[in-house]
Amino acid sequence: MAENRRKSLGILIGLLIFFLGMFAVYGLGVYNDSEQYITMHIHREPLYPLFLAFFRVILGENVGLIVAAVVQNILAAFSIFFLIEYLQKKFSLNLFGELVLLVLELMPHLITRYVSALHIFMENSIMSEALCIPLFNFFILFTLRMMFEDKKADIVWSLVLAFLLSMTRGQMMATILMWMVVLGIKLIFEKRYKKLFLPVLAVVCVFGLRSLSVHTYNYFVTGYFMGNTYGQVNTLTNVIYACDKEDGEVFEEGTQERIFFDQFYEQADSLGYNYKYAGNTFAEKAEHLEACHDDLKFQVIEANMSAYYFGLGQVDYYMQSSMSDEMAGKMLVKLLPQCFGQWVCNYFMLCCYGFIRSIAVVHPLINWVALGIYLAAAGAAVWMLWKHRKSQAACMMGLAFLFIVANVCATSLTIMCLSRYMIYGFSLFYMAFFLLFMEWLRSREKKS
Repeated sequence: MAENRRKSLGILIGLLIFFLGMFAVYGLGVYNDSEQYITMHIHREPLYPLFLAFFRVILGENVGLIVAAVVQNILAAFSIFFLIEYLQKKFSLNLFGELVLLVLELMPHLITRYVSALHIFMENSIMSEALCIPLFNFFILFTLRMMFEDKKADIVWSLVLAFLLSMTRGQMMATILMWMVVLGIKLIFEKRYKKLFLPVLAVVCVFGLRSLSVHTYNYFVTGYFMGNTYGQVNTLTNVIYACDKEDGEVFEEGTQERIFFDQFYEQADSLGYNYKYAGNTFAEKAEHLEACHDDLKFQVIEANMSAYYFGLGQVDYYMQSSMSDEMAGKMLVKLLPQCFGQWVCNYFMLCCYGFIRSIAVVHPLINWVALGIYLAAAGAAVWMLWKHRKSQAACMMGLAFLFIVANVCATSLTIMCLSRYMIYGFSLFYMAFFLLFMEWLRSREKKS
């Protein structure tokens, strides 16, 4: 027992040394998006700006941000420690097995620092991922406990963490639905059919609470009782990209929707921000869409909408953002059916790149390797369930697949699947794969 305590303490100290050491070496990272979190911008979810504000108010602007980054690194260390310690006990791993899990948990941080285009160490950065990743580790911990144990506290804590994740990044609202699916499956297998309405009711309440919380936060920050804006504008961007000129005929001549569409389409066409300019191969099409998204949104759609609404007079930034989002929503309803076929093709391409980036990097050769890894993981999980119906590693792989699908499909609806949006599923997937391998080895040892 004392030896296990020393081992656990050594791992925790090692994690703290790693994360705080990376902060000492690379320092605080402030990037383009950081200013929006610091200023509590209307486009950003509340939790991370509030997290930063807590330290900035107490310690001042510069020191506050430094301390916030230190806390982020400490949270990351503890979240990894508690997750791998639970898995070590659950799967009876030796020290080597636990160290493999430790390396897999550290890989996303090393990949984004040394491999990805941004070359940032996320926990040093003033960006929501720095808080979201530790919260996600805790969410996975309590979700696994919800799956494998029979304690109501785990059900509650996993839902609370899903709520906190959704308040940190909008795409993480998928974890709330993921919680509902996992608990629903658990109730079905336990034949508690009469309680199936409870997860659905809980999710409805949590989404309502999230909406109320965001509106209330924005009221105190901006003076307007409103949600985060520009989600509809993000979605409209990919729809405009998929449009042909004649699709604008769905709007009546002279209406503001038609005027906007004509402006958007003509400028996008002249700049090459349209699917027709994307090349012939799958890779060329996907890469063109990803390269055009932000430019199309900011230089064309947002620029035209801002100019129009500010031109009305007596309109501040928050009113303009709300009006732009409302108009984008109205245009989406009419435009999407017109370009649905092309939009679906583009959505499929974004999802494909999202699936690859969840477990690897996009490259003509690696793309096929990633597909092979997915097929191998799915095959291994199905085989283990067939041989051992209570395979916990197979259930964990199911959880990894569920999250990756939810994350990719949700993110692709509004924006491209950048690596820092997809990286959450990386460790979970490979840890589940490793644990499947360990279960297989043990099953062979028992037979022999």
